Amino acid sequence: MKMRDTQAAVTSIAVFDIDGTLLDSSDVDFKLYMESVQAVLGDVEFRDDWAAYEHVSDLGILRSIIRDNGLSHEAALIAQVKRVFVQSMDDYLQTHGPFNEVPGALDFVRALRRSSDTDVAYATGGWKATATLKLQASGFPLDDLPLATSDEYEDRVSIMRSAVSALSQPVSGITYYGDGIWDQLACEQLGWNFVAVGKRLGGIEAFEPIA
Repeated sequence: MKMRDTQAAVTSIAVFDIDGTLLDSSDVDFKLYMESVQAVLGDVEFRDDWAAYEHVSDLGILRSIIRDNGLSHEAALIAQVKRVFVQSMDDYLQTHGPFNEVPGALDFVRALRRSSDTDVAYATGGWKATATLKLQASGFPLDDLPLATSDEYEDRVSIMRSAVSALSQPVSGITYYGDGIWDQLACEQLGWNFVAVGKRLGGIEAFEPIA
């Protein structure tokens, strides 16, 4: 974890989703994910909306698609889809460059990371490999910050709990920044503060500088 004055006490934790929260990457991520699923599974049926899936994560949605379509060999199919998706994301970034940040997001995360009283973590429904590719390409600090993903769990609550499990406890509050209704519902279940980002939830459209 980051180094801080031994006299300083951590009083809060800030946890960030990635797609649509820190990076303007949701549309591309969705497109590449769908293409990867179809490349491996073929012409499968999808539910009408992401929110119709019990667990809105790369792993949770894929498991539901496999079961909805009566497919077998789940573990092998998940591994194949994940491999294709990671390669597709890497190819995209190599060709098009990094995703744009949500305005002010990078400076906001960097400022919190320098703070003596706040710990920072990432919690995403994506897979670790694609999340890492996107964060690294856009310059977000990563090496010494927790990154919880659907490599570990399929449900948001477990992913979010995992993100803070190694950080200083207890704290006065945990705040999660996210752009999906599933993020908001998970925060309600966990008792965390929630900051909506983006138009979908009528949230902030830029991060204010930290003095």
